[in-house]
Order: sequence, then C-alpha cells, then structure tokens
Amino acid sequence: MTDDGCIFCAIAMGEADASVVHEDDSVIAFMDLRPVTPGHLLVIPKVHAVGLEDLQEDVGVEVWRVAHQLGRALRRSGLRCEGVNIFLADGAAAFQEVFHVHLHVFPRFTGDPFRIDADWNVQERDQLDKTAAAVRGGFLAVPGRRPDRT
Repeated sequence: MTDDGCIFCAIAMGEADASVVHEDDSVIAFMDLRPVTPGHLLVIPKVHAVGLEDLQEDVGVEVWRVAHQLGRALRRSGLRCEGVNIFLADGAAAFQEVFHVHLHVFPRFTGDPFRIDADWNVQERDQLDKTAAAVRGGFLAVPGRRPDRT
C-alpha cells in the first residue's frame, strides 16, 4: 500500500531519487537530504504507514533491525562517528515532518550541531508511579499486545 503524494513511498517504489544504502523486500534506507551530520540515514518501511499506530509490528521489527545494523555500519564507515542516535518522531507534536514512519540513524561526535532540549528535572516517585500506571493501562489496550512474561 502506498499513499499518493508521499515522497517516501515514491522513493520506495523507485519513482523518486535517493542515495540508497540498503534495500530489501520490506525496508529501504537512504541518505537524509537535510543531514544533521554526514552519514545521516533514514530507514523506512516500503509499505506506507503514517505513524507507529499504523505500522505492523513485524515490519517495525525489520525497520529496527536494519537501523541497528546501519548504526553499527556508521561506526565502521570512516565517517566521523563517536556515537550514534536512532530517533523516531511520531506525530506533528513530536516534529514528524514526513508522515511515513521513518527512523533517523545518524553519527554523533563532540561538538556536532544536534541538540535535544528539555526539562530534565528529577520527578517525585509518586508522580512517576501515577504516570507508570497510566502507561500500563494504555499498554493493556494495545491490539495484539503479547502477554507479560512475568
């Protein structure tokens, strides 16, 4: 399935240019047009999925598998790479700009320009426990959720 007008679907179908690093039956990885650092990659499922809610779990596993391997490849590439970020933005509020699931995989090094700014204050345990309870409730509502292993 594709979405008309989706640039990532066009790349996956070979209808738009991309500097492809990896391609298999379910996943394609290519260079980001606006890299944070040299080596910045995007890993996408070939099937259109707007966000995590739409992504089939088995396809998500393949996207992650390829991203993991490419993160390792960046360290062996000869590019400046002291660390690696794997980053996914899911939804406009999370700064997703192309509404086709994609993982950013990019090398990091001291002094590079990428920043994530937040309020990193330690939370009180009772607030963390309340938040954990809310997430557990949401987790129970996820379709196809596997039973707990505990």
